[in-house]
Amino acid sequence: MTADRPDVDRVLEETFVARAEYHDAIASTNDRATECAGLAAQQLPLLVVAARQTAGRGRGGNRWWTGPGSLAMSLALDLDQRARSPLTALAAALAVVDTVAPLVPSQSVGLHWPNDVMVAGGKLAGVLVEVLPNRRHVLGIGVNTNNTAADAPPELQQTAVTLRDLSGTAHDPTAFLIELLRQLEAVLGRLASEPEQLGVRANSLCLQHGHTLTLEHGGRRITAPCAGIAPDGALLLEMPEGRRGFYSGVLLGGRQERDT
Repeated sequence: MTADRPDVDRVLEETFVARAEYHDAIASTNDRATECAGLAAQQLPLLVVAARQTAGRGRGGNRWWTGPGSLAMSLALDLDQRARSPLTALAAALAVVDTVAPLVPSQSVGLHWPNDVMVAGGKLAGVLVEVLPNRRHVLGIGVNTNNTAADAPPELQQTAVTLRDLSGTAHDPTAFLIELLRQLEAVLGRLASEPEQLGVRANSLCLQHGHTLTLEHGGRRITAPCAGIAPDGALLLEMPEGRRGFYSGVLLGGRQERDT
C-alpha cells in the first residue's frame, strides 16, 4: 500500500460505508458509483475512491484537476426523499469544511454556492450530486489534500489550493477519509431531520455575500449582487424586481468546477 492510498478495510470497519473500492486510475468515480448503484441488489452506501481520474465530469462540463495525492471519491447511497440538490451538495460541502478546518487552524474556511469549499482565496474542494432514475444519489467529492498547486495546470495554479500547501505537511489519507465520512454521516442525518439548519450554516460560511455574480440559468445569464444562501439551499440574488432564489444554474467567471 502506498503512502497516499487509503486503507479501505479500515474505512469499512470505522465508518457507515457498506462496501468500498479503490482504483489507482479510473475514468470517473461518479460513473463507477452510478454503474453500481443502478443494480437493485447493490449494497449501499458504496464508496469509490481513486488516485487518478482520466475522464472526470463536472458541473457545466468542467473538469477537476486530480493531482497526485489528492482525494477523488464518490459515495452511492439512499437518501431521505426530502434530500435534494443544492442543499445536498451544500451539506456535503459542510462535511468537508468540518474535516479540513482543524487541519488549517490559521485559515478561514468558507463556501461558494453551490458546491465549492474555499480557503485563502482558492478552491480546495468541490461536490457534485447526481440523482439516479431509481432515486439513489451519488455524492462526488474532490479534495486537494496531499497534492501541491505547483503541479497543477498553469490555468489553475492561481485558483487552486491544497491542504499540503496550506499546512506545510502531508496528511494521512486513511484518517482524512474516515473523518470525512463521519462528518458526511452526521450532515446527512441532519439533512433528513433539520435541513434548514444546514442552509443557515451554509449561509454563514458563504463568501459570496455582496459580490456580483453571473449565473447561467434557464438558457439566460443573470448578473446580480449575491445576498447569500437561503435556508432551503437556494442562491439569493438581488434582482431589480427584488430578491430571488435560484436552485440550479452554473456560476460563470472561470471558477474551477468539481468533476467526479
